[in-house]
Amino acid sequence: MNTISNRITILNSPVDVLTMEATLDRINGSIVKKQRLRHVVVNAAKLVNMQKDKELYDSVVTCDLINADGQSVVWASRFLGKPLPTRVAGIDLMEQLVALAHNKGYKIFLLGAKEATVKKVVDIYASKYSPKLIAGYHNGYFSQAEEPKIAEKISKSKADMLFVAISSPKKEIFLKKYESLIDIPFVMGVGGSFDVISGITKRAPLWMQNVGLEWFYRFLQEPGRMWKRYLITNSLFIFYVFRERFRPKK
Repeated sequence: MNTISNRITILNSPVDVLTMEATLDRINGSIVKKQRLRHVVVNAAKLVNMQKDKELYDSVVTCDLINADGQSVVWASRFLGKPLPTRVAGIDLMEQLVALAHNKGYKIFLLGAKEATVKKVVDIYASKYSPKLIAGYHNGYFSQAEEPKIAEKISKSKADMLFVAISSPKKEIFLKKYESLIDIPFVMGVGGSFDVISGITKRAPLWMQNVGLEWFYRFLQEPGRMWKRYLITNSLFIFYVFRERFRPKK
């Protein structure tokens, strides 16, 4: 689509200066016009990983719409003198988009997670809204040989929105490889959102989200797996932001 809104740059990554409402308006506009719009959110961990992962970096910066998922990114933007109005959390955006799809008569396709998980998300949305909302779904565990059939399945569904809960870089490689075949107006990577919606993973209380401690709540749920990741990425994020702030102007 390549319609660029007002953007800032944080750690060499563009981020759109948009509220939740403005983001929803832009996405709805792309669906109405049947224009492709690829969406991504960035948080502290992703911005840190992008510094050394060229494939991840390219997959993010080539997206049409880039929101700040983490509160830490919003704080960093203010510290750097180019403030974002607010965070637009990926899972909140997905939930609002599903409601929008129901209200506008759009259809959604869910791709990713384990079979039982994605099926539970389908059942939840079908019950909350309508079975007509669901254009189709498929789990995220498939081989490279199965990819063409899955891409064709998505294409034939005639969905207006595609939500992808597959880890990087498999997600980016798949979407890029079959972009022309899939040809869906709006595509969004949603990380672990299917796990949260299905009830497998609990989301942090609102007060923790607002003060930037959502990562800490996740750490408390899986300390053995997450401590190193958060210790390293959070420390590096702070270092990179300070370096950018005090880097001599050219």
